[in-house]
Amino acid sequence: MESLNAIIKSCSDFLWGWPMVIILLGTHLFLTVRLRFPQRKLFTAIRLSVKSDGSAKGDVSQFGALATALAATIGTGNIIGVATAVTLGGPGAVFWCWLTGVFGIATKYAEGLLAVKYRIRTPHGKMAGGPMYALERGLHMKWLAVLFCIFTVCASFGIGNLVQSNAISMLCYETYQIPQAYTGTAIAVCVALVVIFGVKGIARVCTAFVPLMAALYVLGCCYILFVNGAYVWDALKLILESAFNPAAAGGGFVGGSIIMTARYGIARGLFSNESGMGSAPIVAAAAQTRNPVRQALVSSTGTFWDTVVICALTGLVLVSSILAYPDITYDDGAALTKVAFEKIPYIGSPLLIFGIVTFAFSTILGWCYYGEKAIEYLSGKKWMLFYRGVFIICSFLGAITQLAVVWNFADLMNALMALPNIVSLLCLSGIVAAETKKYLWEDRLDEEADPEDNPT
Repeated sequence: MESLNAIIKSCSDFLWGWPMVIILLGTHLFLTVRLRFPQRKLFTAIRLSVKSDGSAKGDVSQFGALATALAATIGTGNIIGVATAVTLGGPGAVFWCWLTGVFGIATKYAEGLLAVKYRIRTPHGKMAGGPMYALERGLHMKWLAVLFCIFTVCASFGIGNLVQSNAISMLCYETYQIPQAYTGTAIAVCVALVVIFGVKGIARVCTAFVPLMAALYVLGCCYILFVNGAYVWDALKLILESAFNPAAAGGGFVGGSIIMTARYGIARGLFSNESGMGSAPIVAAAAQTRNPVRQALVSSTGTFWDTVVICALTGLVLVSSILAYPDITYDDGAALTKVAFEKIPYIGSPLLIFGIVTFAFSTILGWCYYGEKAIEYLSGKKWMLFYRGVFIICSFLGAITQLAVVWNFADLMNALMALPNIVSLLCLSGIVAAETKKYLWEDRLDEEADPEDNPT
């Protein structure tokens, strides 16, 4: 087992090193330029995300699809992951993490567009879409679509389930001495109660859950920044200066070169917002939307909220806390985050725990849907109940086991998911540009898509 773990870890570290950084960031930049900076339509996208398009075809509202995608995207990586980037790459890593969010908006936009463009209506009357359908219907590469689905199913059990339930149970045990088996049982029951209702049940919970948990976390961050007010400007300057000159951070920080600082920041940003990974467009395909561009805009806001807002706030909180409290130990990401939030009187630690627990649980729900749609593509409904049963059992098992191998395996599957999706994004970028020209550049966002252009 140790040898297997070492091999998997080596492959994962290689892919999530410079190869994935170059591939994903390069795709972000390419699509940003080709689509004429869709980031400038951000306020339009936010407005569309809270409007109903109920008369259009789809299974859930646009906001429901966005909330479900955010549920899977906003996770412990937004909290502990950013802290890890700071401890390994220095304060400048926050800037590079934020930058990947800005450019990743274009990739998330393209993913959402292709998901709606090539989605189908199943024999059961439900919408189905995502990179697998873009690969099959747009590029006629069914073999690559099958590989994508296999990687997605594996990732749904790993990063989407086992490691999340383990994070919840370990946190509850270390903080309140709650036995991990009790926590695992509670997680499994809650997951079962939600997923048994399918995408509508998941979307309903996420629609109510995600805005609340994100708002509470953001308010907590804002309070810490208020308390650290005298150091916020210095923290911001330090982040910007050390992004291009790591030595400006001082000798206490790790990250001795621009390359290392950029690598940790970019890798954490890419991993956090999942732009280019191919997961979010699976649920975007279920949205009620009158044309592909409307949902593409809504989907793009997910990267904005996840990385440009939440990850950036977390990074600013951590760096300002280090400056405000020089006694803070910043060689461990989890410890750094805990110390920073303990500065909120009375509710600091409970707020952090609530954030981590809710973020992790919502990730489980979102990834369950992704796995279901991948199973549906591979075998129809035949194995759906079996998948749900195994998924629920795994949410219990993850809480009571040690998961070093699973962590590395999950990271590897996420990287492998991204590769087929990147192929579809680059090869179909002309389609994305044509649809964008038709509906966005020519100001026709309110028009219904031509059924011949978007057969469902």
